[in-house]
Amino acid sequence: MELRTTQAGRQQDAVAARVAGRTPARGERIEILRRPGGLARADEPERVATRIDRLSRYHPDVCPINPAAIRAGDAAAVTAAGVTLERIIQTDDLLGVAYLEGGAVAARAVGRVNIRDGRGRLTGYGTGSMVTAELLLTNHHVLPDADVAAQSGIEFDYQDGPDGTPLPLRAFALDPGRFFLADAELDFALVAVAGAPAELGPFGFNRLIESEGKAIVGDFVSIVQHPCGGKKQVALRENRVVDVVDSFLHYETDTQPGSSGSPVFNDQWEVVALHHASTPAPGHDELGGIVNEGLRVSRLLAFLRRQSLPPARQLLLDGLFATGSTLPSTGPAEQLPGPAGLARPGPVAPFDGHAPRRPVGLAAAGPTGLVAGPPAGREAAGVDPGYPDRAGYDPLFLGGGHPVPLPALAAGQVPLAAVNRQATAGPRYVLPYHHFSVVLHRLRRLAFFTAVNIDGNSSVRLRREPDRWTLDPRVAADEQTGEEVYAANPLDRGHLVRRLDPAWGASRAVAKAANDDTFHFTNCSPQHEDFNQNKTTWAGLEDYLLENADNLDLRVSVFTGPVLADDDDPYRGVQLPRQFWKVVAMVRADGVLSATAYLLSQADLIAGLELVPAAFSYGAYRTYQVPVTRVEALTLLSFGALRDADPLARLEGTGVREIDDPRQIVL
Repeated sequence: MELRTTQAGRQQDAVAARVAGRTPARGERIEILRRPGGLARADEPERVATRIDRLSRYHPDVCPINPAAIRAGDAAAVTAAGVTLERIIQTDDLLGVAYLEGGAVAARAVGRVNIRDGRGRLTGYGTGSMVTAELLLTNHHVLPDADVAAQSGIEFDYQDGPDGTPLPLRAFALDPGRFFLADAELDFALVAVAGAPAELGPFGFNRLIESEGKAIVGDFVSIVQHPCGGKKQVALRENRVVDVVDSFLHYETDTQPGSSGSPVFNDQWEVVALHHASTPAPGHDELGGIVNEGLRVSRLLAFLRRQSLPPARQLLLDGLFATGSTLPSTGPAEQLPGPAGLARPGPVAPFDGHAPRRPVGLAAAGPTGLVAGPPAGREAAGVDPGYPDRAGYDPLFLGGGHPVPLPALAAGQVPLAAVNRQATAGPRYVLPYHHFSVVLHRLRRLAFFTAVNIDGNSSVRLRREPDRWTLDPRVAADEQTGEEVYAANPLDRGHLVRRLDPAWGASRAVAKAANDDTFHFTNCSPQHEDFNQNKTTWAGLEDYLLENADNLDLRVSVFTGPVLADDDDPYRGVQLPRQFWKVVAMVRADGVLSATAYLLSQADLIAGLELVPAAFSYGAYRTYQVPVTRVEALTLLSFGALRDADPLARLEGTGVREIDDPRQIVL
């Protein structure tokens, strides 16, 4: 108990220091909020733009705003941002009833933590929320270690029902032996709950979302809590974010001891922070002299992404980053009346950042929120977790004394490459998969390039099964472009390495493992659906060069990537490439190395996306054969000996050649 008191005191001192250190800045932000249009100016332009982008997921009429325009003081952009935010956030407390219904769903997963000592004596209370079907999130100062957690428990439904009578309590022990992870500085504890899925299922869980844009200065928040260990209550929306400090949010709200570990929600019932403390704020009478602090969810998840745990615990932790239903289980859908056998309509579920929102009561969704799984007898794409067994791209694959190494990054690009945290040898920025490799630009969150070996002699033509795109755990999540970019728009997840290109080997299982590896977001680039799905010359280049060119062993090595231009249009925090390139190397029947390069543009297709996300401009897209040196100039990559193996380099007066038919390719 004395240790816990000391830890809590240190945490309180740290909170007080952060609050005191931000007094001038916080006062300035509060003053800005009082002015007309202040919501668009009280926080950083990037955060304002990201918040508006996230709101567009719930409000179809909202258009994203370019942060550069806000930063530059563009009057039209600032006005548009202010009008949007004030219309949605400052609504004079007039909200759709779905707000209350969504809150009821979110509150089901919140319970009272009973803290007990080694003798089983009750020593205090906290609040916790289920964040996966098996894991509970609360504060470190509530559950500082596994020993305390082993003695403690969680109670759900400690609240009154609609008729004013208490609901039956549902109590569960905690199981830190299965999972326990805590950090004093961030003040969180994540612990497994001992309960069968059928017992815990009715309470659901509140999905934690990695994406930023869930709250900015001026947003209203709600906190579901057990103040002083009492019945569940909610500090409902009359609470405002007043500052953002590194890993923490500061906000005004009504909380008391026992509220520690409460989830802090925005108006869309997304968890934005983990509440952990309040402290006096002299000089801020408008806040009641008190500032509350919570750990930002995006910072918590970034910390958890960096952890490496034993396999069984890692599997439980990975559940935090999976997509799927967060709703309380309601029983089979056919037991609930509704059209076409579906469940009756209900409140909107808290959006998890990936799956489409759906009414409470619909049959449980699968990993994408759309289907429960592939039909019987079909294999869905699924990545096995044994990353150390990936050999990656083979520079000696073509044989014939013609090694083809990976393209070399320019000196200025090396610091921008995402680091493979599992790499034990250099270069550490290469991400190897089955038969291909990726080098990722950590700021653009897209590939510098991909490199794949294709063996036409042992390829396996696998049928396209339900996609399961996944982030690569070897790279920080905020260095990858995930599902949030592709929701509710005509953007496709465009494979850079085609799914069938690495699908070869001595067995179907080997080919399928390589096929499935192509569904990593690291191998993905946003592409307009017409661009990605249209069967252009581009789509058949590899096949043509394998099967129709004068190819010695039906083998090619292919490098592909987006042209990452500085002026690419921004959209949802990612700049969308306008062009893509490809370099294909093979050995001809006469033993000569040949390298051909190609360029494809979708510039006309994505024009105007930033301003009008629901109305893309359509235009032409064309395939060109270009010199390898042209690709080098556009990308700053070096292809070494492939420059001399380019047949275009041997033809005078030959530059860019439009390709309408693969037979026009110069080999």
